[in-house]
Amino acid sequence: MKVGVLGGGQLGRMLALAGYPLGLRFRFLDPAPESPVEELADLVVGRFDDLDALARFPAGLDVITYEFENVPVEAARHLARQVPVYPPIAALEVSQDRLAEKTLFTRLGIPPAPFVPVDTLDELRTSVVRLGFPAVLKTRRLGYDGKGQFLLRGDADVSLAWQALGGVPLVLEGFVRFERELSQIAVRGRTGEVRFYPLVENHHQGGILRRSIAPAAGVTEAAANQAAEAIRKVMDHLDYVGVLTIEFFQTAEGLVANEMAPRVHNSGHWTIEGARTSQFENHLRAVLGLPLGSTESVGHCVMVNLIGEAPTTALVLAIPGAHMHLYGKKPRPGRKIGHVTLWADTPEEASARQALMAGMESGPASPGA
Repeated sequence: MKVGVLGGGQLGRMLALAGYPLGLRFRFLDPAPESPVEELADLVVGRFDDLDALARFPAGLDVITYEFENVPVEAARHLARQVPVYPPIAALEVSQDRLAEKTLFTRLGIPPAPFVPVDTLDELRTSVVRLGFPAVLKTRRLGYDGKGQFLLRGDADVSLAWQALGGVPLVLEGFVRFERELSQIAVRGRTGEVRFYPLVENHHQGGILRRSIAPAAGVTEAAANQAAEAIRKVMDHLDYVGVLTIEFFQTAEGLVANEMAPRVHNSGHWTIEGARTSQFENHLRAVLGLPLGSTESVGHCVMVNLIGEAPTTALVLAIPGAHMHLYGKKPRPGRKIGHVTLWADTPEEASARQALMAGMESGPASPGA
């Protein structure tokens, strides 16, 4: 079977690496000729609105999926006329617009942060009075890794936020005072079967995910049930197929939905070493109509993103239980170029190994890594 993937980044790379043991073949469509998948599979280089590229891409494919949620909806619809596309295009549409996403959560009884759509400076001023400070102004589309956001702490920030983000559709969110962020990753097959990975605790810096702890410690049965029920509602509503992630804020009153990602997710990278079946393999199983694999965790993991540059490979691999993944991307400030999963039998061991890595001096990866 041959799988087409829209996007050729690191998530696509890990999908291919998970699929090759199953005998799968891959073709990618990406605008960049130098991408993390270029040495792994067929790569069609072209924009997602390039009709010539879209004409060449689907030949011989059994299914098409995507590895990021900003694929143009019209391109996905065009391809779906020729080859099945999963996750469903409705999931793309919802996840690309923060207002549509939060509206769906509300319709399904999943509490999001308080939110108000904003299109003018006057609407922003009125909405700030309604929600109060602090609040977060966000672009409705194309925001990721902290981009397209502005934290408003007081009146002086209103004009600054509008100057920074105004001119495109926006949404203002009330600030949620949370204890920690959790993500629920689940997979749904073509038959409607759903399997859940354990909740994961995430730590961000500068809007970028830096570290995930799996399974999250101290998760109550109520929190686990709330997260699982929420993601099942979204999946069933969208007739979803594939891996889906919802990020939550944990508060004293329960979980508050932040956003969803209709694809394999950064906070699930630990599943390669830390689960019976990785999120990448399970996504492929789902979109191809194959039986889903176990989502049971094995041991305890801390996943650390490598941002900007990588530490020396030999130093990382000297840490017991360390697994290093480099994406073939050139170092650049703020860029995710790889990750390390630190596996251990106990959460205490995993935490101690993460402390060893945190104390390393950052340096270039060794040749051949």
